[in-house]
Amino acid sequence: MTALSDPAVPANPGWLYRIEAWLDDKGKGAWIAAMVLGFIFFWPVGLALLAYMIWSKRMFNKSCSRRKSWHSHMSAMKPSGNSAFDAYKADTLARLEREQQDFEAFLRRLRDAKDKAEFDEFMDERARENHEDDGNAKPA
Repeated sequence: MTALSDPAVPANPGWLYRIEAWLDDKGKGAWIAAMVLGFIFFWPVGLALLAYMIWSKRMFNKSCSRRKSWHSHMSAMKPSGNSAFDAYKADTLARLEREQQDFEAFLRRLRDAKDKAEFDEFMDERARENHEDDGNAKPA
């Protein structure tokens, strides 16, 4: 589904909207190429594209098209009409959410352990340096 076939799009979109939809369909690389070309040919265009990409959060999304990801999430939540499948889907989504939370907790513990190991290494190194300085100090 392209952005132009989205029901929220007006029947006759303007040329700016069509360009935006085309760049969204091509991906983040097309946005970056357009920005670089804008800087090369006329720097205010490149600057405007950069500002727009940051403002619309296109620089930081994995997918440039928010409409596609929003639509796919919404269609996954619609009931199918088959109660057995809907129950299975609800159970599976709940299980996946639990697994995601467990995985995020695991990553937090892993980062905490890494931070603690780095801090302990820093403190050991500092203690060794202080011990070496005490050994090198001459009595007065």
